[in-house]
Amino acid sequence: MIIIKLAAKMKEEGYNISTLAIAAGLHRNGISKILNGKNNGIEYDTLSKLCAALKCNVQDIIEFVEDENSIQE
Repeated sequence: MIIIKLAAKMKEEGYNISTLAIAAGLHRNGISKILNGKNNGIEYDTLSKLCAALKCNVQDIIEFVEDENSIQE
């Protein structure tokens, strides 16, 4: 399962949706969709812009956690 940790990183760096949109050169609606889980994926370019603005790595804003239902025996 993918966990979106963008909100925590935004708070840590002192950003809200509007200020991050400006810093990253992205639309507010796109960031809002990521935060609310309303998107089907995140483009590499978007991840790159978010990481650059937040001065972080990809794993700081998204994380893979193995779901116990997906473990194959």
